[in-house]
Amino acid sequence: MALITISGYPCSGKTHRAREIAEFLEKKMQETDGPKQKVVMVSEHDLGVERKAYDNSRAEKPARGTLFAALQRQLSTNNIVIVDAPNYIKGFRYQIYCAAREIKVRVATVFVVSTPDECRTRNAAREGAERYSDDTLDNMIQRYEEPNSMVRWDAPLFTVLADDTLSTSNGSESTLGEQIWRAVTAGDVKPPNGAALSQAKAPTDALFNLENTTLGIVTNIMAEQAASGALGGPVILTLTPAVPDAPKSRTGGLKIQITLPQRNITLSELQRLKRQFVTIQKKAITLGTTERGAVDWTEGGVADRFGTFLEEHLKG
Repeated sequence: MALITISGYPCSGKTHRAREIAEFLEKKMQETDGPKQKVVMVSEHDLGVERKAYDNSRAEKPARGTLFAALQRQLSTNNIVIVDAPNYIKGFRYQIYCAAREIKVRVATVFVVSTPDECRTRNAAREGAERYSDDTLDNMIQRYEEPNSMVRWDAPLFTVLADDTLSTSNGSESTLGEQIWRAVTAGDVKPPNGAALSQAKAPTDALFNLENTTLGIVTNIMAEQAASGALGGPVILTLTPAVPDAPKSRTGGLKIQITLPQRNITLSELQRLKRQFVTIQKKAITLGTTERGAVDWTEGGVADRFGTFLEEHLKG
């Protein structure tokens, strides 16, 4: 249903705010008619990510991987997932955003604001594994990339100050909690980008059809040209399907109409154009395609595309 990314300095009060938001949303869910969604917290603390993981980049990378894998497992149209972590690098927030778009759930970012001195004071009051080293804390504060409402992966952005409350006793719809509620229940669902879309793969016989159909067209053009004396103009080529049980057209055979130039076309010229066309089509076969609608890899589909290709390159 939605993904809420909590972001802020270390020790800025993110966990407190994340729990507060979770409680508010659960309460709103009970007060609202309709399907009940589950509010899920994905927290570094619950995943066992230690503070010392941020002491160096080698340890930090797998820690972020653990967090990302956990939120991916929870992302669904039935959950509101709250990610409680520093999320201080915009590249990681973008990665989270793309994961949410792929599942087609709403997104929101909550920026918990606190001064560096306040964070240092809170960190100093912690003990043992709950405490960041002073150098690590200062480094994370210095490297922090603040969320920006103008970029799509941080929007909509809600900034929470130390003295902000999520709701008021009179239930005002302008409160921060209500704004977050509307964003995760009624906001726009952004579609996946092209990189996240599943690649449509070609059938297993696509390459066979490609090679045999193009070869058949080249052979038939040479035969037609010899029979007509290279008069050119529109001609209809009748091909024998390479696969005996392949679907045939209504006329009883595989036919293609092509307009030939009024000049002699050499075999080497046709073979060169065939190689160019096959090379282009092979890329779509091996890498997949995200074109609108499925690409027709049948003999008829290949013949139509190759015929158009030849008409465009044989002009003159």
